[in-house]
Amino acid sequence: MNFSENWLRELVEIDADRDTLVRALTMAGLEVEDVTPLGECLEHVVVAQIVAAERHPQADRLQICQVDAGLGQPLQIVCGAPNARTGIKVPLAMVGAKLPNGMAIQAAKLRGVESNGMLCSAKELAIDADASGLLELPSDAPVGQPLATYLGLPDASIELSLTPNRADCLSLHGLAYDVAALFGSAVKLPAAVTVPVSSDVRRGIRLEAGKDAPRYLGRVVEGIDPSARTPLWMAERLRRAHLRPISAVVDITNYVMLELGQPMHAFDNDALHGDIVVRHSRSGETLKLLDGSDARLDEGFVLITDEQRVLAVAGVMGGHESRATETTRNVFLESAHFAPAAIMGRARKLGLHTEASHRFERGVDPELPRRALERATELLLAIAGGKAGPILVAENIADLPRPAPVALRRARLKRVLGVDVDDGEVTRIFTALGMQVTILPDGWQVIAPSSRFDIEREEDLIEEVARIFGYDNIPTLRPSGALALAVEPETRIGELALREQLAARGYHEAINLSFLPLELLTRWGFTDELVSLANPLSADLAVMQPSLLPGLIEALRHNRARQQERVRLFEVARVFAAGNPPRETPSLAIVACGNARAEQWGEPSRALDFHDLKGDLDALIAWGGEPSRWSVDATSLPAWLHPGRGARVMRDGKTVGYLGALHPQLAKALDLGADVHVMELALEPLLARRLPLARAVPRFPTVRRDIALDLPEEVRWSQVEEAVRQALGERLQELRLFDRYSGKGVEQGRKSLAMGLILQDASRTLTDDDADRCIREAVAALEQTCKAKLRG
Repeated sequence: MNFSENWLRELVEIDADRDTLVRALTMAGLEVEDVTPLGECLEHVVVAQIVAAERHPQADRLQICQVDAGLGQPLQIVCGAPNARTGIKVPLAMVGAKLPNGMAIQAAKLRGVESNGMLCSAKELAIDADASGLLELPSDAPVGQPLATYLGLPDASIELSLTPNRADCLSLHGLAYDVAALFGSAVKLPAAVTVPVSSDVRRGIRLEAGKDAPRYLGRVVEGIDPSARTPLWMAERLRRAHLRPISAVVDITNYVMLELGQPMHAFDNDALHGDIVVRHSRSGETLKLLDGSDARLDEGFVLITDEQRVLAVAGVMGGHESRATETTRNVFLESAHFAPAAIMGRARKLGLHTEASHRFERGVDPELPRRALERATELLLAIAGGKAGPILVAENIADLPRPAPVALRRARLKRVLGVDVDDGEVTRIFTALGMQVTILPDGWQVIAPSSRFDIEREEDLIEEVARIFGYDNIPTLRPSGALALAVEPETRIGELALREQLAARGYHEAINLSFLPLELLTRWGFTDELVSLANPLSADLAVMQPSLLPGLIEALRHNRARQQERVRLFEVARVFAAGNPPRETPSLAIVACGNARAEQWGEPSRALDFHDLKGDLDALIAWGGEPSRWSVDATSLPAWLHPGRGARVMRDGKTVGYLGALHPQLAKALDLGADVHVMELALEPLLARRLPLARAVPRFPTVRRDIALDLPEEVRWSQVEEAVRQALGERLQELRLFDRYSGKGVEQGRKSLAMGLILQDASRTLTDDDADRCIREAVAALEQTCKAKLRG
């Protein structure tokens, strides 16, 4: 929000300079983002009038102007502004003036013609950014008067960066209460005025939007002067709030919004038909907005309509066809209260951000519409004349928010702040902020004004005391006592250690947003149990991620588009699934493409394949100390995984993730090019670790026996390993597969596996007979479970 410093000082007495005011606002939670001084160094700059102008004989773009500066004799000034013409009143920097940009004005000759001063634009005077021509002043500006006096300068445009809970400070009146509390003064707000009714023109109002629009007020003002100009004082306050003056009617509604905080709109009453209806939109409705764009509406909008057409999107922007124009003589002024939830996100859906939506979606005082309507009527009659009709009211009282009393305990205030705040000071703070205070034996009971939507509980009142009392006045104390250090359980691997392990294996960690576009998820085939956001930041951030892979693949694609052929990324984050509440699952995802090894001379380059990623998985599984609980299976794969180069990852027979090559069709749709391999696992099973147990170094030697088996091609190595381990138990220390063969000498559809069995007993040395017995048991188990035959 931007506002004029001088305007604020008119509403509240501030016994402090600008720097002190700015710091006080920031320390009270109303962060000052920028301060733009206006109209400083304007000595010897006066209001002047061009009484004659003719073309310079030596330059087509220059004019020789005779300027009346109130000195009795006109001054001759050479000017190149395109709007310099006879009759207009403009600022004149006289000889001896020094402008804010450092330019010193001296008598000079321009192309042989004497010039005694300089006619100025608003930018040259540092009072606006407009440098398109001379600053044209109203026709009643007094010639010869210092410009600073006439424009109420110097001043400053102050920009506040407000948090969403402080919507009450989006107006000068709301801000004045905070400033009064900070500086121990009182607000000097003008008394509310009731405009006499001099016309009986009425228009019916119907509320059909339920609790989304519980109050709507309107009034017809007829017979205004469409040529009336916005007075200088109002136009300047709007400019210093970064709002461009447009017309008297529009400027008045904007001024009331800045002054009181109530957004308003003025319709051309002659363009309306029948009653005003406040209702929800219907799917497929459209409206041409004030900015000329066409809004396509769904059922989530609240609309202002008449009996024939849509007039405005409530709380966002009015329609083009019913706007007040330069020929409008009869206007219908609206002032309404809309529930914040009904306005949130509606402007963003239309690609807009308006002053009205900015306020309504944060919350506007429900008691403000009548006062704002009276104030706007008062200004309109004073500036443009006309006759005011009665105020027309439609409201559902039960749906209007009402402030509830909130209690603050004295002991709780001291405990949280760590300092005693005098009871009288606490009462003064609440009273200065416009709150109703009742003193209780153990504290205070406070009822916040209807504009303070943020006062709901005791902690909110403590915050109010802290920020007005001053954070600088609250002592900073170091915590005392021993800190309890968190002990990492030995049965769990730390996430940081996992990240370090993956980094050591050549992966780079990626951090992506948790939101994804629905279109991308649909392309992957994620359509079930999605968690959609009710108020997304944009259409590309509309759904919580059901998997880490789509976002990680987008990061990989981004890198490949920038000549990075070998990409290896991982991410540790949460995925989300629909539920009540939505389910969150910590997960690990890995994506990789390009060569298996970084470019080097020691070995030939080779494309990364399924087994490389499987090797990384085996390393992570081995870390947990229980590899026997893990297995992979090539059935029931998701649609985004390659059917011939993918696998389910299981722990204790339960699926915990997937790995393999991305499906070629999906890779083509995502424009990935080369093969991309991915892996995603639930994090908790991966981080589970067997409790380390110390044991003595074996005293007895190991024995190795090698066997070769002939078995069906479809038998997996995991089945072979499981059968041997179950048969031999603790005697088998290790099982090594060192050869696989199929072809000549082996029946079609079968294969030969050669493996080494490392045997050991903890109580004695194994004899040859013991080793041979173990081999017989292992072969028998393989014959029974895997249809294997021992090769000679």
